[in-house]
Amino acid sequence: MHKLSVILITKNEAAHIRACLESVAWADEIVVVDSGSSDDTAAIAREFTPRVYVHDWPGFGAQKNRALGYVTNEWVFSIDADERVTPELRAAIEAVLRKDDDTRSAYRVSRLSSYCGRFMRHSGWHPDHIVRLFRRDAARFSDDLVHERLLVKGQIGQIDGELLHYAFDNLEEVLHKVNRYSSAGAAMLQQRGRSASLSGAVLRGLWSFLRTYILRGGFLDGREGFMLAVSNAEGTYYRYLKLMLLNLNK
Repeated sequence: MHKLSVILITKNEAAHIRACLESVAWADEIVVVDSGSSDDTAAIAREFTPRVYVHDWPGFGAQKNRALGYVTNEWVFSIDADERVTPELRAAIEAVLRKDDDTRSAYRVSRLSSYCGRFMRHSGWHPDHIVRLFRRDAARFSDDLVHERLLVKGQIGQIDGELLHYAFDNLEEVLHKVNRYSSAGAAMLQQRGRSASLSGAVLRGLWSFLRTYILRGGFLDGREGFMLAVSNAEGTYYRYLKLMLLNLNK
């Protein structure tokens, strides 16, 4: 059976990282790249692997490429600290690793995400098929500051099992990530030469709410569906508002 490396980037993930690493402790190698956590993230990670490295923060894509640079095995699985590999997904991954004649370069997995305690089956969050299992020499991450993509050379397949994603445990996490991601998103848009206005930010935020709650069936996710639609609208509004202010202050 081919060997597997798991990569993970972290900062202040002490509340999540133990359960995450327990779900992939069966892997042949675990590589963690931390960006200067002030909590016990690195110490907990070292309970599972000696391969814990500390670097500055260049953005999500670049940091994941750093982690990828440390792996030694052919196959790689990329996971975030707030995600868990289920037994069914582990079995599907191991089935791929047992193949000697597999011509695919990567595989998508199905991710099921929770918002404030509820797993979301609609709202544009499900089905959510993302590429996470891949050959080391056939893929790299985009250099995006946030919402990075895995760029794959070759065919991509799909495997069974679900990756559980505990995206937001509570509203405090929602507000923290809305602020963090909107700032990173605004910086990325500015790098691409994009412009924004106050009216445009308002309209984009409104459209984000309608798309999440109506077009993508957020109303079927109950109270949390409405809450998610509002937080998506806030994130979009603040991203373009911050872009407008960045451009004004150049």
